[in-house]
Amino acid sequence: MSASIPVIDLQAALAGDPAERLRVGRQIDDTCRQIGFFTVKGHGVDLNLIETLRAQSYAFFDQPFEIKQQVAPKDVKIPRGYRGLGFEALSFGNALETPPDIKEYYHFGRESWPSTPYYTEGEGPRYFIPNVWPEHPAGWRETAQTYYLALERLTEQMMELAALGLGLDERFFRDKIDRHITAMRINHYPAQTAAPVAGQLRAGAHTDYGLLTILNSENASGGLQVQTRAGDWIDVETEPDTFVVNIGDLLMRWTNDRWVSNTHRVVNPPAEEAARPRLSIAFFHHPNYDTRIECLAPEGQAKYPPVGSGEYRELKYRQTRV
Repeated sequence: MSASIPVIDLQAALAGDPAERLRVGRQIDDTCRQIGFFTVKGHGVDLNLIETLRAQSYAFFDQPFEIKQQVAPKDVKIPRGYRGLGFEALSFGNALETPPDIKEYYHFGRESWPSTPYYTEGEGPRYFIPNVWPEHPAGWRETAQTYYLALERLTEQMMELAALGLGLDERFFRDKIDRHITAMRINHYPAQTAAPVAGQLRAGAHTDYGLLTILNSENASGGLQVQTRAGDWIDVETEPDTFVVNIGDLLMRWTNDRWVSNTHRVVNPPAEEAARPRLSIAFFHHPNYDTRIECLAPEGQAKYPPVGSGEYRELKYRQTRV
């Protein structure tokens, strides 16, 4: 396999051409069998929206810690708002002991949901949690929500293409993601004013938990790397108008390891570029909390027992807290 991440153009498939939809679905299938990472263009998300969100996010993280900490939840179990340096070590989720990640981040979900029991009773309030937003920068909340809705639509379309690639009806995933519990994180990797301790990275080696992660990032030193099946680490490059997409653990389990949820990490910049910060915007698409993830493999060949979408995410959240 070539040590590079494939680029998939979605434009014709998203326009509805049946032959293109099937072709792209098969291209996704081929890529996810090998490495589980690819770059997409022709996705239809407004570049001005992406650039505005990035600029406003930098404006937030450039503020003093005391200001940012005002929108940190008092209960560390609540996945909303600001989290500072040292809060998380992603490698813990894959049973790897490392120092805390060198990052801070802002965590949020959808802005509103129906006033019906699925969202407001039972398990619902564990996943449908009000967001918290600062006063500055002005408009950040509105921009983030517009971006969230745009990515929500894109993931719906991509899961249809994924179904085609798996030889399923393109509607297979619809009733399993129509009340999804997707979270977004805006990750800020600050300038490194001191050398990291041994084994410390901007984000330790880990896999993602859900279906698809859609990432917008920067081509800069100290960026994303993915591990190939052969064990080699390769850089993942991105442009402002593209997204990096990778599948998560639940989609790997659903496909019975036909598709791979690959280990990835964010490395430190070289010393001569340590003063340059970096920002990435991640949309972690996760199924409805009550969806049961059961392997598509024939009876008796499943590698994994069924697992609930919500319970799996909660387990991984607990594992990665320092």
